[in-house]
Amino acid sequence: MTMSQQQNHAADDLVYTVVINDEEQYSIWPTFRDVPAGWREAGKRGAKADCLAYIEQVWTDMRPASLRRHMDAIATQARASLN
Repeated sequence: MTMSQQQNHAADDLVYTVVINDEEQYSIWPTFRDVPAGWREAGKRGAKADCLAYIEQVWTDMRPASLRRHMDAIATQARASLN
């Protein structure tokens, strides 16, 4: 086994946690490290593939939360001006 294969195998053995920030953007983080500032655990831990599958399922709108709120406000204003 090459060094690269050994590193990949070791990485596959890690347990990850899904993290989310205030903009409702998701990522994964190894559980042996402290969650970085500005992020919090989202309630899912496991193998990398499981965590990524969870993110794919729940993160259906990739826009940051602040952009979604801004666009919703513009749409509301536009509807109000039509009435």
